Amino acid sequence: MKKSIYIMALGAFGIITTEFGIIGIMPSIAKHFQVSIDTAGWLLSGFALTIALTGPFSVLLTSKINRKWMMCLVLLTFVLSNILSAVSPNFTVLMIARILPAFLHPVFWAVATVAASKQVEPKDAPKAVSVVLAGLSVATVLGVPITTYVADLINWQASFVVSGVINLIAFAALLAFVPSMPVVEKQSVKSQLVILKKGQMWVNLVATMIMIAGIFATYSYLAEYLGKISRMNGKEISIMLLLFGATGIAGNWVTGLALSKNVLLTTRFFLLSLIAVHMLAYTFGGVFVPMTAIIGIWGFIHTGGFLIGQTRSTSEATEAPELAASLMVSFGNAGVTLGTFLGGLIITRFGVHEVIWISIGLLVVALGLTWVFVDRKANAQEEPVAAVEITAEELAEEEAMVGI
Repeated sequence: MKKSIYIMALGAFGIITTEFGIIGIMPSIAKHFQVSIDTAGWLLSGFALTIALTGPFSVLLTSKINRKWMMCLVLLTFVLSNILSAVSPNFTVLMIARILPAFLHPVFWAVATVAASKQVEPKDAPKAVSVVLAGLSVATVLGVPITTYVADLINWQASFVVSGVINLIAFAALLAFVPSMPVVEKQSVKSQLVILKKGQMWVNLVATMIMIAGIFATYSYLAEYLGKISRMNGKEISIMLLLFGATGIAGNWVTGLALSKNVLLTTRFFLLSLIAVHMLAYTFGGVFVPMTAIIGIWGFIHTGGFLIGQTRSTSEATEAPELAASLMVSFGNAGVTLGTFLGGLIITRFGVHEVIWISIGLLVVALGLTWVFVDRKANAQEEPVAAVEITAEELAEEEAMVGI
């Protein structure tokens, strides 16, 4: 595997750590700027909403720019964003610093996955793409505990510095070692938009959005929940988030194996399991030892959602891979925005303990959507996704390797 592919995976790790790393330090930021926790939640949901609204447009508008220089621009923007975030004098400046790189976030996702496939022989393309996606997946489970630990060890500003350094290293490596990637095949906008006619793709995208909303309605405020309900201190919360991430890597691998056998059954079992673990967290959230075990199980289940969403959403639109990837990013981040907003609303009105019920409700809706089919028979969904360029099993195996 070419080193340029691993460099793109590092870049993916950096930008996703910047996006989700805010979760663990949100209580500290809310306290520092004297804002409510739901207001602080906009540092995540505002970022995600920007991606959701602009993702496909950003990808289409930059589709003719040299892919290497485009990725370098994205990473440099994230470096500057983290620096500005670390020195923000007030919450407004911090919010602006967070939103600015979000416009280019989906471009890196779309470009890196397609570019990786072109760096190797066609037969090795699935593994190349899975390495880049592994950087994204590992960041979602390790970025939060890393930034939380640094914030507890030093301060929340240092967390942004760490994220900035990761992006800077990726930028320098990309600049020095990745070859130029001029756009040779300039696909027209019209030819890419043909995938918008696929009804099942839209059903899967909406289902993914609602599923991720259910995941993030509580997960976005997990540090707050552990602090207020489980009565854990900063170090204990950092350890819990690390446990959540560590079991998540293993869970992602298991989910990949299951998806390679039966996508629909795996999706339904995942949603039912996640609903059950939320109920356990609500029931035993105030008891330290049981909550520790629940966090491990929760993380194991949680991470599979990203792989499920990726598999179900993009398998319907292989004609325009970059646009399809950007749509997945947009709907996924719309889910993050919706979940974080609804979670904050519930916390403000009823308290952080009750936030779990909004997650359960959304996950039940997502489960119901697994019985909705457009332009195809239900039994077609029961078969493994053979048409997807990257099998779920290959993707999960690579992610597990990168995670180790």
